[in-house]
Amino acid sequence: MRLVECVPNFSEGRNNNIISAITDSIKKVDGVSLLGVDSGKDTNRTVVTFVGSPEAVEEAAFNSIKTSADLIDMSKHSGTHSRMGATDVCPLIPISGVTDEECIDLSRRLAKKVGDELSIPIYLYEKSASSPLRVNLADIRFGEYEGLSKKLKSNDWKPDYGPIDFNPKSGATAIGVRNFLIAYNINLNTADQRLATDIAFELREKGRSKRNPNPKSPNLLDGDIVRNRDGSPVKIKGIFKDVKAVGWYIEEYKCAQISINLNNYKTSSIYDVFDAACKLAYERGVRVTGSELVGLVPLDAIILTGKHYLRKQNSFEGIPENEIIECAVQSLGLNDLGSFDPNKKIIEYAISDEVNKLVDLSTSDFLDEVSSKSPAPGGGSVSALLGSTGASLCSMVASLTYYKKDFFDLRGEMNDLGKKAQLIKDKLAALVDEDTNAFNAIMDSNKLSAKTDEEARLKNIALKNANEHAFETPFLIASLCADVVDLCITLSLKGNPNSVSDIGVAVESAYAGFKGASLNVLINMPAIENKNLRNRISEDLKSKKKKIEKSYKLIIDNVHKVMASL
Repeated sequence: MRLVECVPNFSEGRNNNIISAITDSIKKVDGVSLLGVDSGKDTNRTVVTFVGSPEAVEEAAFNSIKTSADLIDMSKHSGTHSRMGATDVCPLIPISGVTDEECIDLSRRLAKKVGDELSIPIYLYEKSASSPLRVNLADIRFGEYEGLSKKLKSNDWKPDYGPIDFNPKSGATAIGVRNFLIAYNINLNTADQRLATDIAFELREKGRSKRNPNPKSPNLLDGDIVRNRDGSPVKIKGIFKDVKAVGWYIEEYKCAQISINLNNYKTSSIYDVFDAACKLAYERGVRVTGSELVGLVPLDAIILTGKHYLRKQNSFEGIPENEIIECAVQSLGLNDLGSFDPNKKIIEYAISDEVNKLVDLSTSDFLDEVSSKSPAPGGGSVSALLGSTGASLCSMVASLTYYKKDFFDLRGEMNDLGKKAQLIKDKLAALVDEDTNAFNAIMDSNKLSAKTDEEARLKNIALKNANEHAFETPFLIASLCADVVDLCITLSLKGNPNSVSDIGVAVESAYAGFKGASLNVLINMPAIENKNLRNRISEDLKSKKKKIEKSYKLIIDNVHKVMASL
């Protein structure tokens, strides 16, 4: 799937009618999903997040910029956030199936259209920048709306697209391709903006101007700036790379915040920045009460955060994804100012267009679905479910071993095993639906028209691809079930003996899943035209069968031996 994310920032956070008109202009475009609308009264700014195909995003972005230009008058705007236009900035982020280069081309087309048709000066920034001086949004926005008229007259700041004349109603807009940016605010138990600013300077990559200590004040902002011979301030680099930060006071929340942009959460993580902010706040006599995410956040960033705090707590990491997320939410205090809903704030959850998934059914509804006259879900989906339940039991036993004081020396091994079990569990759970989807794809391909030679050719290609997918999917299920059996070997030998019967059930489930998926591979094999594919999977399956049968016997023997000793 080709997906681009767009996160335009509009200079309106108070008038709901204007905000609704902007979002309506986005929603009316087919192929676009509106994921989030974050408005702030004090900042007088709304951050909108939507995703879709490149073509749909391009159309929706133009619509929203046009609507904001029609309805927002920048000459009357005020707010705590830096801004230079009705649509202040319009970032484009390639999510999947789209290269940076393709997204940059999109940004240039959009910029030209906005400049030509709406008479708005446009600056390209970040990866789309026309020169190194225009990469940084802060440099482009310097002077803000109030300084824009003078800026446009400078040869160094002629817009990339659109008129050089000042547009008093709409200002100017920055458009460009960037990495996934996490907009993140950390809340302090103070109304003192200067303290938030002081901490922000310490955190951000740009750092701060060096100051001589003021003996009358502990606040670093009160000292005189140390300057170089040319009069420029001496700079001290901040702690975190790819981090921008400022301090402000939010009247709505009655607190100061450190407002942060994490431009690369893998270089500078949410949790490292948060922990550092807590330490810096404590040193200044204030406390961090929590934090908030503006817009959406990648699942990976939240999972990394949850696991970080689990490790700090010496807790078992092989737990379900939702529990890891909850640990991250509680540790960062993401519910401090409002409820954090993972389904709305985590991008992978928000863009999920899968409805009525089999794995989301209740147990009784799933059983009813399997027992109906429909051929799918069938044996492949049931095999995947069997393997997934086996992996779940492995994680449970690893956890029960991890926390038993007699097995503290095995904590590292059990933690790793639990994480592997959770990963396999989730993969097999996804394959419950995938196996059914693969079968349905064959049915759909058979229904295609073949009245002309071209239609017949396309139908044959569709059938070939569908048959291969229906052949490879149960093989993947069988392979993952074999991995579950491998986990059972270690647990049957080293796991908490009080739970050894659970490992017996786990291996029986995984072995049954392997055998069931293998049958599905074999029944689909005659439809596979690709001999190399057919032979490779056939040989791999035979090899796995020999290994799993030996492992199964070893595990069952171990289980009975331990049970007999209890």
